[in-house]
Amino acid sequence: MHTLETLPFDNTYAALPDAFRQRVHPSPVPAPYLIAFNPDAARLIGLDPAEAARPEFPGYFAGNAVLPGSDPVAMKYAGHQFGQYVPQLGDGRAILLGEVRGPEGKWDLHLKGGGQTAFSRMGDGRAVLRSSVREYLCGEAMHALGVPTTRALCLVGTDMDVYRERAETGALVTRMAPTHVRFGSFEVFAHRKQTNEVKTLADYVIGHFFPHAKDAEKPYVAFYRDVVARTAELMAHWQAVGFAHGVMNTDNMSILGLTLDYGTFGFVEDFDPGFICNHSDESGRYAFDQQPRIGYWNLACLGYALLSLMNQEDAQAAIETYPDKFNAKMHALMKAKMGLMEDRDSDAKLWQDLIDLLAAAKTDYTNFFRDLGGFDSAEGADNMAIRSRLENVANADGWLVRYAARLQEEGSVDADRKVRMDSVNPRYVLRNYLAQAAIEKAERKDFNEIERLLGVLKRPFDEQPEMAHYAEPAPAWARTLHVSCSS
Repeated sequence: MHTLETLPFDNTYAALPDAFRQRVHPSPVPAPYLIAFNPDAARLIGLDPAEAARPEFPGYFAGNAVLPGSDPVAMKYAGHQFGQYVPQLGDGRAILLGEVRGPEGKWDLHLKGGGQTAFSRMGDGRAVLRSSVREYLCGEAMHALGVPTTRALCLVGTDMDVYRERAETGALVTRMAPTHVRFGSFEVFAHRKQTNEVKTLADYVIGHFFPHAKDAEKPYVAFYRDVVARTAELMAHWQAVGFAHGVMNTDNMSILGLTLDYGTFGFVEDFDPGFICNHSDESGRYAFDQQPRIGYWNLACLGYALLSLMNQEDAQAAIETYPDKFNAKMHALMKAKMGLMEDRDSDAKLWQDLIDLLAAAKTDYTNFFRDLGGFDSAEGADNMAIRSRLENVANADGWLVRYAARLQEEGSVDADRKVRMDSVNPRYVLRNYLAQAAIEKAERKDFNEIERLLGVLKRPFDEQPEMAHYAEPAPAWARTLHVSCSS
């Protein structure tokens, strides 16, 4: 295991030409202190968890000191934000501290809230405590749910004021991913007709993250097809688990198909396909049910950015694989959520009809599927717990009869099915009110709820009877919670 001073850095992105980044050190903050530390993420980079107890630790991850061997840079990119192209964005409040070679691969250490860079666009380059807590918690919650995502190493606080709608406490979160290259990393050069830079970046990501594409007949097409597949599967994961991202701009789309940037996210509670988690999204562009379509739209933007490396016919053929990739993954995930083992032509309609029933009932999405694991498929069983969640909804009884018949058709054993369903249908997700409660306590310097909540979210499929209250729907006080881009 490594100490802070012996982490094996291999700063491949910083070694790219100047056009791709700005060398910049984070701006120090006064009196940083450790709020939370994630030993699971530390193990990915071979960092001894005991290092978090050292007094130097907060300073390194607040930007007050530079980790030996690191080469901090701000990454350049552009992006389509709410459908409109913005020529240059870049790491305006985030800094890539460096890349560490861990036991099983390379991981970026990406500091959010590290101060101004050349890409700050008149912003202060800082992050507030509430947004940092949300990112720290949700990356780990999504990982535990099996959704591709960035991870979080630690959360560091400072009592300096950061101004948003009001003066708030500042914080910094160190997130991790094999790379933070995104769709917009290619767009910034393509829209400037800088085709050499597009090729340099494509060669870089293929060499480091898509080695199988390197030996393909058309390497850039193979790379693009892989990004299409990864993105399609990510969208299916989001839909199946009931996750709304909220800001699906192309600068927030990872080329690795990871969930990137936790700002205005929300898990669907009272099920509404048109759920909008971002208070700033007045048109509903990034509503829950629009995410698969936006995933495709964003991939089209990436395809356009890569046209100097492949012809339009190949690009079109690659992106046209998206619907089949998405549908196949979505079908597999939903079939598992319903506990089905065999394939039937009618299965897609069965789960799609269920989605319509949940929308009509506006029932709790997560709790419904967890309860469905206890469904009694015997003829005449009352299944009142499940029926009560679909109360007064037309066709609900008919669907339950169809479901029971489908289970009997494949000889499903209820007890075995419940085990399978409980392993894919979580009891616990990061509901907004849970995050808000942790944030409010943290603002009073009580950080215990962050650790307690994270402990629950790391075991989302376990019953955890002593923590059952974390599975309850939002109470009345939280029904009007709003999350915006500044969160």
